[in-house]
Amino acid sequence: MSSWKVSWGLTRACIAEEHTGKKEIEIVKNTSAPLSRRDVLVGGATLALAASLPGLGYGAGKTSAFPAGFLWGAASAGHQIEGNNSDADVWLLEQVTPTVFAERSGDACDSLFRWNEDVDLVKGMGLNTYRFSLEWARIEPTEGQFSVAMLDLYKRMMGSCLERGITPMVTFNHFTTPRWFAARGGWEADGAPDLFARFCERAATHLGSHLSYATTLNEPNILAILDWLPLPFPPAFKAVEAQMLQAAARATGSANYSVANFGQYQPKLKRMLEGHRKGYQAIKSAAPQAWVGVSLSITDDQAVGPDSQRDAKRESVYGPWMEAAKTSADFIGVQNYGRQQVNAQGAMLPPKGAELTDSGEEYYPASLEGAVRYAHQATGKPVIVTENGINTANDSRRQAYIPEALAGLQRAMHDGVPVLGYVHWSLLDNFEWLFGYKPKFGLVAVDRATFKREMKGSARVLGAIAQRNGLA
Repeated sequence: MSSWKVSWGLTRACIAEEHTGKKEIEIVKNTSAPLSRRDVLVGGATLALAASLPGLGYGAGKTSAFPAGFLWGAASAGHQIEGNNSDADVWLLEQVTPTVFAERSGDACDSLFRWNEDVDLVKGMGLNTYRFSLEWARIEPTEGQFSVAMLDLYKRMMGSCLERGITPMVTFNHFTTPRWFAARGGWEADGAPDLFARFCERAATHLGSHLSYATTLNEPNILAILDWLPLPFPPAFKAVEAQMLQAAARATGSANYSVANFGQYQPKLKRMLEGHRKGYQAIKSAAPQAWVGVSLSITDDQAVGPDSQRDAKRESVYGPWMEAAKTSADFIGVQNYGRQQVNAQGAMLPPKGAELTDSGEEYYPASLEGAVRYAHQATGKPVIVTENGINTANDSRRQAYIPEALAGLQRAMHDGVPVLGYVHWSLLDNFEWLFGYKPKFGLVAVDRATFKREMKGSARVLGAIAQRNGLA
């Protein structure tokens, strides 16, 4: 998941036993013509305006077509595909002993050197958008020392997209931060928001007119999502996690080695919110033409029975970010991988007999519709689906999932929810954090020895929909 889309993996053994009686031991686990950047910017502004006017835009009539200028894309993230991101905070966590990581990221998909192949894949599928991230650790490997060469590399990637008629959608921070940032306390330390804003300002100034759509932070609420798992993390995992962070602290001479997607959520929340606001302002000041938002992990939360805790979950997991988006976002990014039924006791396990993905999550494509409706209702902002997909080695299920999820998305749009685009996670089978390379979310398979890319059938399914700009 670009996020921890595999968050269910830690409880998969318990869910499997609940469903099958078999116990597993597993602690860790269209527009067919390309659009120019100007076309997309103008189209996006027009769509947002139309959505705000009664009787126009999304609610005007029910057809199988998506709006002109709709963003059709695939997503990736630097640490998960580039390889050898050795100045990053998470890279160190992969190396220390003990660690919760099943394997190290290593060369990943070698995309730091093969990024042109990846852009060609997006083009070859018939998509018009590529979402990727800037690696702060590569751009500012030492505090205050910025790499013009790395900024130039990311600018070339964006230019290559634009030359192919592909809109680059840039994530300024996709979980990983520089090792020095984590060693000073990460998002728990004073000054963190200003350091992030400085990075955003430097990067946005360099990228300039190439920027059209951007997000500040990727799933900054992921730890809050994990707190609502229907089964808690095993004590053994939490103990190893704590020891891993302590080992990284010792290795860096730090009193508190803090990273975004491990540890506790509340000590980070206030400064991450401030970091988003200041990052948003910095990007908009340097690139006023860009649409800038924040991407949140959002499950389709469904109330079950009396006294459901659903609304309590929404308030704690999404509430502060939805409020921030009202004043510091041009759109809200939705990252959805399933639903969560919530009763008076809290989150429930998937229904007995339900089909499960390889992550142990319920196969439930309709969840995208519910998440998008909620995100727009909570913020009043246009929506971009910045991630959606499933973990499965059986690509035929992904081929079925995509049109089913898009049908739900279209229902929400017909009811007036302004959705500007759909970006599938992920472009490649890549490094999925503590679960390593076992999870398969990609539209494209990657040979772990040769890095050869091979499109799956699901890539053709999504590409055909994008080329038609419609489901029919």
